[in-house]
Amino acid sequence: MTRVRGHESSEWEVQMSGRSDLIAGGVTFCVRKMAIVGLQFDGAGRVPLRTLGGAGMFSVLSYGRLVARAVLGGLSQTDSRDYSLVTASCGFGKDFRKGILKKGMCYGDDACFIARHRSADVLGVADGVGGWRDYGVDPSQFSGTLMRTCERLVREGRFVPTNPVGILTASYCELLQNKVPLLGSSTACLVVLDRSNHQLHTANLGDSGFLVVRGGEVVHRSDEQQHYFNTPFQLSIAPPEAEGVVLNDSPDAADSTSIDVQLGDIILTATDGLFDNMPDYMILQELKKLKKTNYESIQQTAKSIAEQAHELAYDPNYMSPFAQFACDNGLNVRGGKPDDITVLLSIVAEYTD
Repeated sequence: MTRVRGHESSEWEVQMSGRSDLIAGGVTFCVRKMAIVGLQFDGAGRVPLRTLGGAGMFSVLSYGRLVARAVLGGLSQTDSRDYSLVTASCGFGKDFRKGILKKGMCYGDDACFIARHRSADVLGVADGVGGWRDYGVDPSQFSGTLMRTCERLVREGRFVPTNPVGILTASYCELLQNKVPLLGSSTACLVVLDRSNHQLHTANLGDSGFLVVRGGEVVHRSDEQQHYFNTPFQLSIAPPEAEGVVLNDSPDAADSTSIDVQLGDIILTATDGLFDNMPDYMILQELKKLKKTNYESIQQTAKSIAEQAHELAYDPNYMSPFAQFACDNGLNVRGGKPDDITVLLSIVAEYTD
């Protein structure tokens, strides 16, 4: 069962004209004040529920190279090698229709990216809030644009590996500055592997998240951020008449961590469509089948995890993590939770140009 992390909100001022520009780590970004207030879209005092659109299931590989280097002259106490992530992506749209993939790496209203830079490998997932569709807004546009902007900033080197929140802030600021408003809301989770210091730096806003697995055990799990049941922290852009009403969190509210990693560690980054339908022990059972570190094996395991989560999501008799969480909140719920599912599966390997 995922953990729910409490958060004490802080205030930021909304100013599109005469805005405040800040410089942090070489990245220009702006900040604005965001009121954290529930939006009654569904008559139950909740933000838009995720009635998610159709997309196909596809697999995408990020090709890094695994190399073995001879160690001459004895063993060193310090590992001076650079690390990289070998990553495969797999996902399903909620209403699965084979052969349909939205622009970029999007599965339904989920979006993701995999970017490589000489200093770091960076991954990200985002889950667009589906309730915007009731107001004529495509939820995948916000999540997809947010992830594509993060990817571009990384490829251009406009980021600091130790500060994934800075990537998220700069990307969100670009969306705010669009001449044509891009309306919508999204969770976001970014994972950055710093090649030289062998650390994983993360930023997680909402109920997407990641696991670090070593020796068949979870050694770190991201904290889930919820305002209340089924209402995750989220970035939002609302029309002027709805500002102060739409639930909106600052990128700075993201939960940040830094973790030392080792060669062979497994990093699983995913949207809540996975974690709401598969508890950790089921995920670990699938990961134990990953005996090789070649690309095909990683991709096949990512596909197997995504397929199992998708199947469980439509089992009415299954007591899913989401159903258990609902029961803990006084609701009589059983079964899986149909949702978009995005899985990024990575192995820490040695890096070479």
